[in-house]
Amino acid sequence: MHRFYQMFVTPGLFNDWSLIKEWGGVGSPGTVRKEWFETQEEAIVAGNKICTAKCKKGYRALRAEN
Repeated sequence: MHRFYQMFVTPGLFNDWSLIKEWGGVGSPGTVRKEWFETQEEAIVAGNKICTAKCKKGYRALRAEN
């Protein structure tokens, strides 16, 4: 089964930061969850920990170009 997991770090409305996570099967709607952090660095560190764990399970990291 082909699955995906994607994450975004984005600023919030109240001077906070969000780590937005979405996962599911390719071709179907994914599940979305948000976590809030006080700083951008905290959100990035949390995202990197998740990325490391997912890569150990066989996911491949792809970077979006800005």
